[in-house]
Amino acid sequence: MVISCHEHLKHRRASPDWQEDDRLLIEAADKLGIDQLCCSILTPQRPATLEGFRECNQWMADAVKRFPGRVLGYCYVNPGHYREALDEVRRCIEDGGLMGIKLYNEYRCHEPVVYPVVELAIELGVPILQHAGHGHYPDDRQPRKSDGGMLADLAERYPEAMLICGHVGGGGDWEWTIKALRRAPSVYLDTSGSVADEGMIEMAVRVLGAERLLFGCDMSMTAGVGKMRGANISERARRLIMGENMQKILAARKQGATC
Repeated sequence: MVISCHEHLKHRRASPDWQEDDRLLIEAADKLGIDQLCCSILTPQRPATLEGFRECNQWMADAVKRFPGRVLGYCYVNPGHYREALDEVRRCIEDGGLMGIKLYNEYRCHEPVVYPVVELAIELGVPILQHAGHGHYPDDRQPRKSDGGMLADLAERYPEAMLICGHVGGGGDWEWTIKALRRAPSVYLDTSGSVADEGMIEMAVRVLGAERLLFGCDMSMTAGVGKMRGANISERARRLIMGENMQKILAARKQGATC
């Protein structure tokens, strides 16, 4: 079983051809040997409004039904809406068939406003996929973007949470990110993003261990698969990263436990 832990479907209002885009994503997964895609739908503009992320999550739930067994869904929320965000997470996970929570750049992940969402994720036994990246200069487009160090801080407060640091290959300093997560053994790192630098996967395995890495593409499908096929790692490590680790995360809720 090969599972991409980090994918996106298109926002229907922003992408008139969303149905064809969805079809092409599944077609690409078929050609590349990816069995399941863990997806979210994000609002085009952020910070996301309450109506905006509710709409995205409804579309996500619809996609899970349209592609049973192929598409799994994250519930995307803006934690700043507090009670409404928590209600949306509970509704999507308990009643809507979604499997995790997606947080973007409305807040840094170690800000107190995010804590209630993390506590609810622990209660429900589901993972949080956090958009992240570390640059060496201010990013005016994403002034509250999280990085691996912030996720390590959050994990220190909530070691029982299943936290996923998004796209080590999504831009920024991937070496810094890998090193920042050394002190946070409960945080997973996903391999997604268009960056396929030589040695990136190997360093992540060497520093963090294959048990803490999750395969993902984040829409860079051929690069996502290629960097894993080309990595100089053991076949056991490749199996863990490509699917077995994510299967463990997905099984946690069914078993009523957390990793």
